[in-house]
Amino acid sequence: MTEGEEQPENMIERRKVDHVEICAREDLTTGYSYWDDVKLLHASMPEIDLRDIDTSVTLFGRKLSAPIIISAMTGGFGKAKEINESLASVAEKYGIGLGVGSQRAALENPELAETYSVITGYDVPLRIGNLGLPQLVRQGSKAPLAVEDGKAAMEMVNAHVLAVHLNYLQEVVQPEGDTCAKGGLAAVGKISSQLPVMAKETGAGISRESALRLKKAGVRGLDIGGLGGTSFSAVEYFRARSAKDASRENIGKAFWDWGIPSPVSVVLADVGLPIVATGGLRTGLDVARALCIGASCGGMAGRLLPSALKGTDAVDREVRTIIDELKAAMFLLGASDVGELAAAHALIVGQSRDWLDHVME
Repeated sequence: MTEGEEQPENMIERRKVDHVEICAREDLTTGYSYWDDVKLLHASMPEIDLRDIDTSVTLFGRKLSAPIIISAMTGGFGKAKEINESLASVAEKYGIGLGVGSQRAALENPELAETYSVITGYDVPLRIGNLGLPQLVRQGSKAPLAVEDGKAAMEMVNAHVLAVHLNYLQEVVQPEGDTCAKGGLAAVGKISSQLPVMAKETGAGISRESALRLKKAGVRGLDIGGLGGTSFSAVEYFRARSAKDASRENIGKAFWDWGIPSPVSVVLADVGLPIVATGGLRTGLDVARALCIGASCGGMAGRLLPSALKGTDAVDREVRTIIDELKAAMFLLGASDVGELAAAHALIVGQSRDWLDHVME
């Protein structure tokens, strides 16, 4: 932390600070770029004008100017308010979606609510709240969060959808992790029966079986959060190393590359629900690739966090570039709108093809 920065008051806040600092400082990705396995066929004569390309899309009943979501990053400590305000300002300007980090900290300490609710001061077309599935089931003597907590989380940020994040890979690595998982599907079903829920993985991907079970439980969409982006096992590896916890450090290292690659998960999780593709998207070209293989929208956090720490202008430049990259990809495919982009032919090769050939045989 920088000198003079507000010190976190409890373990959850300290962990959130650790996560942001580690994500900004360390390389937490895998050694393989799975989105490069998605190849798109160039249109030598696009027969469209770049300036006329329409990137708008409707997701969860909300119209976005581009099929992009600034994925959940943070909340729950002092610096998070500034980060989320910068992100919200840019999301409003470009008409894209925005998710906040896990809101459990603010439910336990209402004084932290403004680090999330700051986004309500901006006209963001799709706001996504966030709670963790591990906290929706009993963890030892600690009572689980209830539907009322989900409602409170949504009200805190005027959310249109509540992301229920599935982060058991991270939980099993961190020493304070919540690793009781029995009853998780029933908990998803209960909260989904009363609130608009999107199930959100956080780096390990969603399989076909899990997608079908989540659909049956009543979720409105899936954020596949696949392998290829920020590895939260790697995040916990660095936390454990700093704490000189050799056992947890070894577990974090062993599971650094655990999960289903993001493009593979997009294909496997295509069960008739909207899909947000997250996990390793670096460019607008990657967003185009995701939509060509079945995603409804692309989400990014890792590319934007360094600029978010610098301020609104830096985030603005990054998002503008991502949208320009997406438009360039659409132009070179001859796709005048997102519908035509989704219909474009895509080839999946490399390790992602190997995965699909074995999983779907």
